[in-house]
Amino acid sequence: MFEWMAGGYNAAVREQIRGWLAEDIGSGDITTETTIPRDSRSKAVIHVKESGIIAGLPIAKLVFEVVDSSLVFDSKVQDGEYVNKGTVIATVEGSTHSLLTGERLALNLMQRLSGIATKTRSFINALDGLPVRLVDTRKTTPGHRMLEKYAVRVGGGANHRFGLYDAVMIKDNHIKGSGGIRAAVEAARSKIPHTMKIEVETESLVQVDEALACGADIIMLDNMSTDLMKECVARIKAASPHVIVEASGGVSLETVKGIAACGVDVISVGGLTYSFHALDISLDLNEKKGGESL
Repeated sequence: MFEWMAGGYNAAVREQIRGWLAEDIGSGDITTETTIPRDSRSKAVIHVKESGIIAGLPIAKLVFEVVDSSLVFDSKVQDGEYVNKGTVIATVEGSTHSLLTGERLALNLMQRLSGIATKTRSFINALDGLPVRLVDTRKTTPGHRMLEKYAVRVGGGANHRFGLYDAVMIKDNHIKGSGGIRAAVEAARSKIPHTMKIEVETESLVQVDEALACGADIIMLDNMSTDLMKECVARIKAASPHVIVEASGGVSLETVKGIAACGVDVISVGGLTYSFHALDISLDLNEKKGGESL
């Protein structure tokens, strides 16, 4: 099981699920309540309609638990597994009312998270074992950051900072607002704990030199050509081998391997969490799917 289940994450996700269910259910599931007998019981299969990496099964299980704790959710695969079209990834058994009430939220979450995990895995595969770390950004859906960053980890990637609170990241507007890279770094250094790192976003060799001179811990190379990136990496590593070099901006499946070959330590891709294809996942009552006997 991935680490999101540890500590307070479980309770935090449950609380979010209650809010999302309230948004969907409102005063009641009028269609189910008016068409299906209250004592009806069913077994449902959840299956994929296209191949990809699965993410979100523990979250789907929580959805059904919050709807009705008597529902029995049985995962047939684990998060992080690649599955082929038609694979049954879980079954849920119990009250038909409860199954149908929780269906859409559970599927919505799994589809989105599996899409993120699948896209992340495609980038990991494109890197083909190169010594570079692939990370996400803060470009996440409001209210879903914890889950979307979890899906990136399921796909084999890693997480950048979670929010504005856990690292100093001096970007172009901070540089403009503070009067320059040196002024921004020195101001931040004087106010943060000694355990916190400072990252500076740079767009030119001149800015890289300035970030080096004032002791930045991480230097981001933003939207640079590979030729300029190689020159910057060489300059940084020669001057301060301990400085982490991150590449960002305009990274695609077609360009990521070439960027990695420039010698950067980290590549950040915002599109992992804001531009992805949700995996098509469906729930069917009392049917036979993918060899699963009901």
